[in-house]
Amino acid sequence: MKKRTVKNTGLSVAPINFGGNVFGWTLDEKQSFELLDRFFEKGFNFIDTADTYSWWVNGKGGQSEEIIGRWMKNRGNRNDLVLATKVGSETEEHGYDISRKHILKSVDESLQRLQTDHIDLYYTHFDDQQTPVEETLSAYDELIRAGKVRYIAASNVSPERLKESFKVAEEQHLPKYVALQPHYNLMEREGFEKKYAPLAEEYGLSIFPYWSLAAGFLTGKYRNESDLSKSQRGEGVRKYLNPEGLQVLKALDEISSKHHSKPATVALAWLLVHPLITAPIVSATSESQLETLFAAPELQLDHEDLELLNKASDFN
Repeated sequence: MKKRTVKNTGLSVAPINFGGNVFGWTLDEKQSFELLDRFFEKGFNFIDTADTYSWWVNGKGGQSEEIIGRWMKNRGNRNDLVLATKVGSETEEHGYDISRKHILKSVDESLQRLQTDHIDLYYTHFDDQQTPVEETLSAYDELIRAGKVRYIAASNVSPERLKESFKVAEEQHLPKYVALQPHYNLMEREGFEKKYAPLAEEYGLSIFPYWSLAAGFLTGKYRNESDLSKSQRGEGVRKYLNPEGLQVLKALDEISSKHHSKPATVALAWLLVHPLITAPIVSATSESQLETLFAAPELQLDHEDLELLNKASDFN
């Protein structure tokens, strides 16, 4: 499988990023290990998690990191993986927290749960809007110098704060973000394409979109309200059950039929054509879902396919 280079780094990743939010939530440890094994066996090497996953299960978080850590230790494959996790969880002091104190504490806790001595890509998960960007970047500088983190990235950071971060990093010789994790898919185009794509081009950022399948809507699993009860995540796609959403599903159905593929595979292949996108982040809870993801880098959409998808999902 052809790997892709994360811009401004020495990291080489397969074009699908396994989203670890399901580990410890909709998948128990045994199921998580089975899917991780299959993912790794097929030549994929990029795993994304966060210190807060899966806090919604018991209010603590860290379960996903713990499962990934035990899997890596058991398989002895840490050096064959590119591992991303995040910081910025809520604290009593001020909600989302990217202060120096919180970052230095959180990274050690993540490293312990992951049973590793370094994180390849460390994200600002949520911006607290009040910590000076200099403080945040200086903390990351400490971590990089200590060898605990290789590179830093951003998610859920406003365009304004992102620009400020690059300005401060340039002026004060602090680490720069190398990647961005935005909300982007066929149902959610406007925010990224208008606000973040220009910044990604300007600063040379690799893009790893989250919710690449619109919380499962782009699999075609949810086509009416009665379908929402099919999974724990069903209610999250209710907002897409409208004429625009059904139009996108119709286009996906047509193209997947043409290529003897699946709607989810087509939706991911559409993302992979985008010149700014390095690897979409996607979760899976079964081997059949994984196979759908594996097929995406192999699917070559033609001009007609892309035109149909772009027209169906146009936000203008």
